[in-house]
Amino acid sequence: MKSAKDEVLEILDRLPEDASLEEIQYRIYVRQKIERGLKDLDEGRTLTHEQMKARAVKWLSS
Repeated sequence: MKSAKDEVLEILDRLPEDASLEEIQYRIYVRQKIERGLKDLDEGRTLTHEQMKARAVKWLSS
């Protein structure tokens, strides 16, 4: 398993030299969200398509 520092260095290596701090922060943020989603998937914290449709109907009818 890679350390957080190694993951950030990997992200930095893929960016152009003139990348802004905002772009760097965004890429790290996206990486964190992807990792969180994969962890949720591994731990069974997901919804089926039908469950999500039912929730959307409730949200839209409120």
